[in-house]
Amino acid sequence: MRLRLTPRDTSFFDLLAASAAHLVTGANLLAELLGADRPTRKALAKQMSDAEHLADEATHQIMRRLNQTFVTPFDRDDIYGLASALDDCMDFMEEAADLIVLYKIDELPARVADQVQVLQRSAELTAEAMPRLRSMENLAEYWVEVNRLENQADKSHRKLLAQMFDEITDPILLMKLKEVVEKLEDAADAFEKVANMVETIALKES
Repeated sequence: MRLRLTPRDTSFFDLLAASAAHLVTGANLLAELLGADRPTRKALAKQMSDAEHLADEATHQIMRRLNQTFVTPFDRDDIYGLASALDDCMDFMEEAADLIVLYKIDELPARVADQVQVLQRSAELTAEAMPRLRSMENLAEYWVEVNRLENQADKSHRKLLAQMFDEITDPILLMKLKEVVEKLEDAADAFEKVANMVETIALKES
């Protein structure tokens, strides 16, 4: 680590950790929503929306802190980018949950659960990694594993699309389901973006 002679505002580490914690809540709600009946799904989607608003507020707190702080723990643009990337993860998960309810999809393909499991694990790993930004230590396993998970999500996504186009004859239902699974894939990509940003920050700070 570089020797620093100026004081740093370390509250950013706590704020980023709080932001990532919301992702665990969101991913778990999404998993719960998959197996729920339609009325329960509506209630869970409301909880998901509430979690997304809390995540937005966490992002805004980081942005406000950036505007108030002269010396940041690492590059200002990197903090901004990381906060925005964390927010994207939640946004995509919330969109997927909202579409399932709005489109009144009764039954989702079994492989959708595989996608959501990847998101749950990625969220857990991200929440565990954020506090380690304080020391920049023991982060390599995090970004390697999230990249592996994203590759797994890509394969699952392709198999799921092939299965849907092969088995679903209703074009409207196919279109609805495709939009949902694309949002889940976007979420997996967003988690990978967070991991890649953490890798870049760690390398710059080493």
